[in-house]
Amino acid sequence: MSASDVPEAVVRRIQSGDRFLLTSHVHPDGDALGSELALARLLHAVGKGATIWNRDAAPSIYRPLPGSDRIHVGETPPHGFPEHYSGVVVLECPSLERCGLEEAIAGLPIINVDHHLGNTCYGKVNWIDTAAPAVGAMVYRLGRALGAEVDADAATLLYLTLVTDTGGFRFSNATAEAFATAAELVRAGARPERVSLWLYESQPPAVMRLLGELLATLELHHDGRIATVWLTREMFERCGAQDSDSEGLIDYPRSIAGVEAVALFRQVGERAFKVSLRSRGAVDVERIARRFGGGGHKNAAGFRLEGERQELVGITLDALREALEQATCPPK
Repeated sequence: MSASDVPEAVVRRIQSGDRFLLTSHVHPDGDALGSELALARLLHAVGKGATIWNRDAAPSIYRPLPGSDRIHVGETPPHGFPEHYSGVVVLECPSLERCGLEEAIAGLPIINVDHHLGNTCYGKVNWIDTAAPAVGAMVYRLGRALGAEVDADAATLLYLTLVTDTGGFRFSNATAEAFATAAELVRAGARPERVSLWLYESQPPAVMRLLGELLATLELHHDGRIATVWLTREMFERCGAQDSDSEGLIDYPRSIAGVEAVALFRQVGERAFKVSLRSRGAVDVERIARRFGGGGHKNAAGFRLEGERQELVGITLDALREALEQATCPPK
């Protein structure tokens, strides 16, 4: 957790620049947004300019985050790009294509900061720490290495990254580093009660309606060890919900007693589905996602498939059953 763990190449690259573009993956989550917003504040604290450019808007629960109203959203570049920028910091994005802006930013030097397994090391400088509980923990270390003052808002944003990526300190990545970093951030002024309000007590009605639709599709398989749920375009329309409103809903079927793995199938096209996977303990869903062209973490991953929904459910169930068997009886 020491600032000395930050590669010198990353520190030098930032120290030598004047203004940086920050971005992350499409459909940004709490770790992506909190890391971007906190890093922008830390860069400003050491006299650097920073602009956040995401292809997709933030989910509604993250819109109260300090600085979120200044995020540039869409496919049109922000003013002065690229000539006024020294480089791009891509956060929490295992491949450049996942940011959705790859063609626009590829011409600038890229600093790749991530903790995903299978990161493709696409940057001019790559800092990959798969043991980090959240990219926000890496941003905190980077800020310390740069000598930046962590103000109360930056500390709160970084605390949020830990809460979201560890599932409220419930997942296997709730490591000693996660708790130690959280303690340091609280000492720096982080406000856990604000984070709890944003994440757990600010859901719009559309999200609750969407949750009802999702739970109505719940099916248990393999003696109750696997759960599947799905969301269609019609469900989103009935609820008045947006794609980002499904963020975190997969945790509800995951909370069922005896369930070790969950698959959520979210329709994104006529025959296209985004498949989100969650698991417990030794059940490795990242390998499944990688097999189908996706990625993620051991217990949280995703990929995209095309075909009839029931056919895709069958394919995914077969892969999950295999993962359960490997977790129960690992190969020698």
